[in-house]
Amino acid sequence: MTDTAKSQASNAMWGGRFAAGPDAIMQAINASIGFDQRLYAQDIRGSRAHAAMLAATGILTHNDAEAIGEGLLTVLSEIERGDFPFSVALEDIHMNVEARLKEIIGEPAGRLHTARSRNDQVATDFRLWVRDQCDAAVSGLRALIGALLAQAESGAGWVMPGFTHLQTAQPVTWGHHMMAYVEMLGRDMGRFADARARMNECPLGAAALAGTSFPIDRHMTAEALGFDRPMANSLDAVSDRDFALEFLAASAICATHLSRLAEELVIWSSAQFRFVAMSDKWSTGSSIMPQKRNPDAAELIRAKIGRILGAAVALFTVMKGLPLAYSKDMQEDKEQVFDAADTLMLALAAMEGMIGDLTVNRDRLEAAASSGFSTATDLADWLVRAAGLPFRDAHHVTGTLVARAEAKGCDLPELSLEEMQAVHPAITSEVFGVLGVHNSVASRQSYGGTAPDQVRAQIARWKQRIG
Repeated sequence: MTDTAKSQASNAMWGGRFAAGPDAIMQAINASIGFDQRLYAQDIRGSRAHAAMLAATGILTHNDAEAIGEGLLTVLSEIERGDFPFSVALEDIHMNVEARLKEIIGEPAGRLHTARSRNDQVATDFRLWVRDQCDAAVSGLRALIGALLAQAESGAGWVMPGFTHLQTAQPVTWGHHMMAYVEMLGRDMGRFADARARMNECPLGAAALAGTSFPIDRHMTAEALGFDRPMANSLDAVSDRDFALEFLAASAICATHLSRLAEELVIWSSAQFRFVAMSDKWSTGSSIMPQKRNPDAAELIRAKIGRILGAAVALFTVMKGLPLAYSKDMQEDKEQVFDAADTLMLALAAMEGMIGDLTVNRDRLEAAASSGFSTATDLADWLVRAAGLPFRDAHHVTGTLVARAEAKGCDLPELSLEEMQAVHPAITSEVFGVLGVHNSVASRQSYGGTAPDQVRAQIARWKQRIG
């Protein structure tokens, strides 16, 4: 098709209302084909379902519907081969597909748009695309959870320091720490699944905003496209972008979790911590300092939340003041979602790779867990259980013992029994049974605690859940 013909086709789309085409600036701001061509598969799928329904309800002849269906498959094949000439003059994916369909099958192509509008068409296409992205996100999360489970299982009994305020708090296990992220990402899976279930209603058949006078069967098209039901209000159907906002919100929360894990990998891989080492696949060197191994992949994942959260804020801002039903502002809904989806999937895949290749320095973890008076709470708990002290009194006694150990430059288990009894006479030699880091983690038997057998029970539960 020549540029003149494309311009004429674009003008004809407006039903003769305008005598001349838009100038170059208007064309540039109005056209969306540069990004909405990503919806081609969903657009063709929706059009084929619509044509089949039009034939089933007698609105379209079966011969025309068959020609349309076959012609659309030809268009799909051309796009997938990279042979399709997308035209800015035709504005969007819908008109590009329809114009090419007319070149292939002729006059029947003009009947495809009966009983629908680009408003319900794009709402359907976009909803189908976001629904697919929810499925992709769940799949990516499942793979990352699998990598974390493997790490947790390997280190279910490896002792490491647990932190609050990034200060040594109590001993935990490596497996327990990994499982904390499994729980976070599991909630992310639930958010994407919930969003998918909520968005699984079909806008097609709402037409421009008020429905249509043609005797269409919206339940038929909804079923053909895998939706649970048609949307119940035609105004809502064409103006709703909650599904995109909810996808972005779930993506932002998920990216926040990935960023937290990435931050820990950056800290843990530093020379000051040396808890883990990342493989060469996920590290880079310095252009000037030959000793450096930089955790660039983790740092980039840590930064991705900015793009994803920015996309959510952008779309919330677009939608916040729009009256019903469709406004051209809503053309700005797709680029943010496309970018956020791409960014999230890349971050999930990179994190899965890093966790899978991660080398853990078990000895360094245990040495760090044994420092910083990490078993002080165990001492306080023992004083409550064995000596009958109120917890606040036990807390005070323990604090005094920590101060003495700190003054001596030793840890709590290195204080003698006599030194401890000088602070409180009820302390017996049995206290040393709770002060070691392995004894500490083994005692945390409450549900969800860090004891290795509790960690292994949670690993087994999650393995069963993700299959």
